Amino acid sequence: MARARFGLILAVALWLASPLGHAVVLPPLPQPSWTELNAEQKHALAPLASHWDKMSGFQRKKWLGIAQRYPSLSPEEQARLQRRMTDWAKLTPDERKQARAKYKSLQKAPPEQKKAVKQKWEEYKDLPEPEKAKLKAEAAQKRTTPRPAPSKQPVAAKSPPTPSAPSSAAPVDQAASR
Repeated sequence: MARARFGLILAVALWLASPLGHAVVLPPLPQPSWTELNAEQKHALAPLASHWDKMSGFQRKKWLGIAQRYPSLSPEEQARLQRRMTDWAKLTPDERKQARAKYKSLQKAPPEQKKAVKQKWEEYKDLPEPEKAKLKAEAAQKRTTPRPAPSKQPVAAKSPPTPSAPSSAAPVDQAASR
């Protein structure tokens, strides 16, 4: 009897000590709609105004954190942030997904690859504006131009020789020699 009671107490103690014993699923806290933002937040997040109410609560919370830091940025940093938000807002959901995937893959890349990408970026930043515009136009054309389908020309592949197996249909000259 004492053993059973001890086992029960031990089981309850282990259950309470386990992370699952305390796991509570909380619904996500609702984030404010665009009309509920204050003037400072609206100013900082202006490029996202048309998309705000379509965003998930998680995305809104992330942008609100950025808006909170916005006043502490220099005017140049504020302008850069506004440009980047505008560019981000112009992307389609698929393009945003691709951008996130590229960012994640770059974070996992080896240091040499990161260094190469950073060097290419520095070279790009030093280009004159007309050259940058040309490269942007080429990149946009690549995104909108569908890739040609691979040609369906048959490729003559040589099959490897098969080992000779005894066959019931022997060549005529072999049959005559028997």
